[in-house]
Amino acid sequence: MKTLWVLASFIAGSSVIATHNYTDNNPDRSRSKNSAPVGTVYILIDKSDYELSLYDEKGWYATYPVVFGNSSLSDKKMEGDKNTPEGTFRIASKRVHDKWHRFMALDYPTKESWERFNERKSRGEIPGSAKIGGGIGIHGTWPHEDFQIDRYKNWTMGCISMKNEDVEDLYKYVPTGTKIVIRR
Repeated sequence: MKTLWVLASFIAGSSVIATHNYTDNNPDRSRSKNSAPVGTVYILIDKSDYELSLYDEKGWYATYPVVFGNSSLSDKKMEGDKNTPEGTFRIASKRVHDKWHRFMALDYPTKESWERFNERKSRGEIPGSAKIGGGIGIHGTWPHEDFQIDRYKNWTMGCISMKNEDVEDLYKYVPTGTKIVIRR
């Protein structure tokens, strides 16, 4: 298995380095623009690396730059905190969206999300009147604002945002029910 080191351009005075393992000799970010993923796919979102990686039965397929809600990159605690939730989710629904190009809704909150939320309430980390929130998904940007992704500018209310071309690409590869792991 070959390891490819990719150095992203300097953005806001810092650089990002990521590693990707793949089995073919294509140095592009995906195996081939003409080949679709094979079999069952799943998504791994790494908040600390600002990356969404798509895997299939052969392994790594593609990696896309993403941004989130709050710049702290903390786990979602409650509605309105602008944090992106961490854990294991599924794509609950998909649709073309007037504002965000494509929208893939996550099944947040899950049972585990509710358990963490209730634990935080019982420990007094969040107000007793707090709500867990919802409406979390993977989507594009406003028209002509893909530069937000290039600048790693977290701007959402807790969703995962991608460049419009990238979200369109991902949208065609992932069916509802696709497993998503979000971690920091």
